[in-house]
Amino acid sequence: MLLTPFDPWRSPLCTCLNKLTFSPYIGCDHKCIYCYATSYIPRFHNCRPKRNLMIRLRKEAQKLRGQLISTTNSSDPYPTIEKNLNLTRQCLKILSQHPCRVQIITKSDLVARDTDILRTMNAVVAFTITTENDDLAKQLEPKAPSPSKRIRAIEQLTEQNIPVCARIDPIIPLLNDNPEKLIKTLAALGVKHITSSTYKAKSDNWNRLKQAFPETANKLEPLYFIEGERIGGCQYLPKKLRRTLMKNAKELTEQVGMTFGTCREGFAQLNTSNCDGANYCARRP
Repeated sequence: MLLTPFDPWRSPLCTCLNKLTFSPYIGCDHKCIYCYATSYIPRFHNCRPKRNLMIRLRKEAQKLRGQLISTTNSSDPYPTIEKNLNLTRQCLKILSQHPCRVQIITKSDLVARDTDILRTMNAVVAFTITTENDDLAKQLEPKAPSPSKRIRAIEQLTEQNIPVCARIDPIIPLLNDNPEKLIKTLAALGVKHITSSTYKAKSDNWNRLKQAFPETANKLEPLYFIEGERIGGCQYLPKKLRRTLMKNAKELTEQVGMTFGTCREGFAQLNTSNCDGANYCARRP
């Protein structure tokens, strides 16, 4: 199946609306050092299309009855090869012909190419932007489009009345834990909602973090592996510190008039809207 239930294990930390998840591609080539999907998807950085993608999607889309579809959660619907293959664009065309709502989660400015289709759909775009600093982003997300490009894409989308949310995710102490400037920038662009979360350490992404930021990793190691807690196969920061970081992000978000949600932190009481902003899907005739 291409359209599958999101979080079928029903994690108690997941506060998302019931939705389906869909990925046109297997893997992702952004090479973000904090990525968790590298731990369970083989050859993750070797991004490739799913087999018989269009045939399967056309068949499965016939069964849609207004469901919310999140694309994507373990990769990116706009990897580098999408610029030439246009598979995500073709998938959006198919979905636009059926009753559904679509939430696009991406780090790529290429999504702005598809505004002509998105304008016809019940859709919302969620940009992951961990920092407004292009230099820092180059270390955190080596092959992803720069934050500057993402911000320009947000402008293009909001100018076309396509609702946009943003994911400041993950927040990593000592690296990007003061998102005040970024949040103000996003609010000025017309972003409606912020989702935020802290970095969760797994063996592979922790090794990448140590290699890219050795001094920072030395300071974080006791926080994660001595004072922190083990949840769902990941090392979390201590609960008190996580709550402080999320509460700060919430307050900064509310000050500029956007709604806020946390992602898999256990602090649903901080949410002022659906955690992922999917409720902002535009309602088209």
